[in-house]
Amino acid sequence: MLLIGVLTGLIILVILVVIHELGHGIVARRNGVKVEEFGVGFPPLAWGKKVKNSILGKNVHYTLNWLPLGGFVKLQGEYDSANQKGDYGAATYWQKTKILLAGVLMNWVAAIVLFTFLALIGMPKILPNQFSIPSDTKTTTQPLIAAEVETSSPAESAGLRKGDQILLIGTTDVQSPTQLSNATKANRGKKITVTYSRANRESTVDVQLRSKATATKGYLGVRTTQQLSEIRTTWSAPIVGVATTVQLTGETFASLGKVVSSLAEGIISRFSPDVSTRKSGDEALSYASNSVSGPVGILGVIFPQMQQAGIKPLILLTAIISLSLAVMNVLPIPALDGGRWFTMTIYKLLKRPLTKEREEKIQTIGFIALLGLIVLVTVADVGKLFN
Repeated sequence: MLLIGVLTGLIILVILVVIHELGHGIVARRNGVKVEEFGVGFPPLAWGKKVKNSILGKNVHYTLNWLPLGGFVKLQGEYDSANQKGDYGAATYWQKTKILLAGVLMNWVAAIVLFTFLALIGMPKILPNQFSIPSDTKTTTQPLIAAEVETSSPAESAGLRKGDQILLIGTTDVQSPTQLSNATKANRGKKITVTYSRANRESTVDVQLRSKATATKGYLGVRTTQQLSEIRTTWSAPIVGVATTVQLTGETFASLGKVVSSLAEGIISRFSPDVSTRKSGDEALSYASNSVSGPVGILGVIFPQMQQAGIKPLILLTAIISLSLAVMNVLPIPALDGGRWFTMTIYKLLKRPLTKEREEKIQTIGFIALLGLIVLVTVADVGKLFN
């Protein structure tokens, strides 16, 4: 199952990157820039063919390469200072802007399409205020299931079993793990009734709750599981698709900002003589580490888990990753699309020539920094695999 999950994730990531690169290639062609090569994966070359006429222009070399980590598009004169006909560098500032940001737009469009499809078949609800149009929305709440009944616990003593659906704690309707926790905490130490369903048959039992709870032992002694609630729409699905993409884009930027600030706080705290400040910094670093995943974490942990959870969570993850690719590439990070646009814009505002040597130096420094970050994240991902 792990191998299937990794292969599934690899295929999906390659498709998302190919969509991204197609955006660059198509817009480049429409703006008079010649596409020389379109590659799936990275060299060394496995197979290639030059096609006389295609969606990306004439005599484009299409290649399949041995490193299946994405893809690329190679443009003629791919430096800002190039000035021959058909060169990327010979395009106007606005044309270059469209070419650089076309990949970002394609990933956003892909996310919109996937969220629209999910809205039609049932979109998992992952935000408390997730957008929907009430008049065209049906919300389905999944049952709260006992995934594990602790040995010698109040739940086991009352006859509860793994797989039972928890319905009521006393007279309180419980539809989520949080509601269950709050209801048992409010009645701790008391003898209450628990209503549950087993094989579509409801039963009620008396349970004497614990008076105290720990990190591993709750008042009832049941660990629950629950699939995400779903929202389903009809005519409003495209609107929901666009709005959800906008919502999650905002959430992604906010989360990214929190990760960066936590990382900065953690690093700065290492120089403080105060013990409590350093402890707070360690927590911030831990948050930053646990909030990001690289290729190993995505392929080795996240995709296998989502594949086992079902097709809808897998589509949801694909949409979120496509959206994340868009967000990352719009940031002013050298070696990425946003970084190239930012560099080009700064030099234009300063009215200074961006020579090939300067551009190579800037992008190389950015690439090395990005590669270093990927290595750090990968090390953390490997640690997660063995935890």
